[in-house]
Amino acid sequence: MIITSIILLLVVTKVIWVACATSGHGSFEGEKAEIIRRANYLTSKVATSPQELFDEMPSNIGAQFQGEWALYTCSMTSAALANIAILYPQNKETSIKFISQIIDIAMSPELREYDRARWNEDPLETLDGEKSHVSYLSHLAWMIGRYKQIGGDNRYDELYHSICETMNRRILQSKSMNLQTYPEECIYIPDMFVAIVALSDYSHLSNGEYKSTIDRWMEKAKNEWTDKETGLVASFLVEYDDSTRIVLPVKGSYSALNCYYLSLIDTEFAKIQYECLKKNFIQTFPFTGIREYYDRTCLFGMDIDAGPIIFNLSPSGTAFAIGCATSLGDMKFRCSLLKTAEIAGSTITWFGKSHYLLSDLALVGEAITLAMRTSAPHTTVIDYK
Repeated sequence: MIITSIILLLVVTKVIWVACATSGHGSFEGEKAEIIRRANYLTSKVATSPQELFDEMPSNIGAQFQGEWALYTCSMTSAALANIAILYPQNKETSIKFISQIIDIAMSPELREYDRARWNEDPLETLDGEKSHVSYLSHLAWMIGRYKQIGGDNRYDELYHSICETMNRRILQSKSMNLQTYPEECIYIPDMFVAIVALSDYSHLSNGEYKSTIDRWMEKAKNEWTDKETGLVASFLVEYDDSTRIVLPVKGSYSALNCYYLSLIDTEFAKIQYECLKKNFIQTFPFTGIREYYDRTCLFGMDIDAGPIIFNLSPSGTAFAIGCATSLGDMKFRCSLLKTAEIAGSTITWFGKSHYLLSDLALVGEAITLAMRTSAPHTTVIDYK
């Protein structure tokens, strides 16, 4: 009876905790205070120094993934801050200041090292070269684009122009208009989507430059790289001579991320992909979220991109789905996903800062979730006039 009572007390406490933590969800005005507190926490962790940020990444995942996670943390924190500047204009100058600091960290040798080590050359020192570097360059370009979008100055303009010209040239020179993230590996479509989003943002700034590349790539995505069984854009591709083939599986985490990026550049296609995502990957019991695998059960597992899979659910897939739901205005599903995030993460608040307890293990998850939940429909429409 004592053990049962303790369990019931813990369950009741958790239910009350979740109810209180999610009570304001459903409107950006109702979530404003929490969103600002989360931004305060993230900037205190991210806008520091390259080494301090790198040290926040789990050491047991290896140097390459530490570098990837650190760059992704920079990228998603910048996206969140840019979204916040648009949702709450009084925070614009603060967002500009912190995004600039984070871009400088992303440009540091420490953050470039993961990509340099795999390609045996520095991504920023070889922009006139032929090797891909799409992982690093696309995120850096996207960050600068968001900085420009909310009114940032011209300090990064020359680099921005060079990176986008380089990515466009390399995409056009490739067999399939795709670039490998790393040598001797398949093509990861989410990484290509970042490049296309970055070029799309740049196109808005420069009277349509690179629009033809964006349009051609999108047509191929719709007509050549869509999995026939799920209707979703592939997660992986491989090149064989002059042909490109889809590599299975189609993953929940990758599909949700693809759908989010699509919502930033092609709303109608994103809506189609969003419905396919929900049809194939949604799970509502015991918690609402996105499954990592649509065709098999995985009650417990581990994936370096998805995270720890529990009761089939993909942590990163569920987080990225928050972005899809937010960008496409599906607020009911968004609230359900945020409730799942709260059940898993458990928010704590102190001294004007809020974060999930799990961010102590994976800061990148906190950055992703804030970027996703602030990606309101109007924040994805860029008007540079």
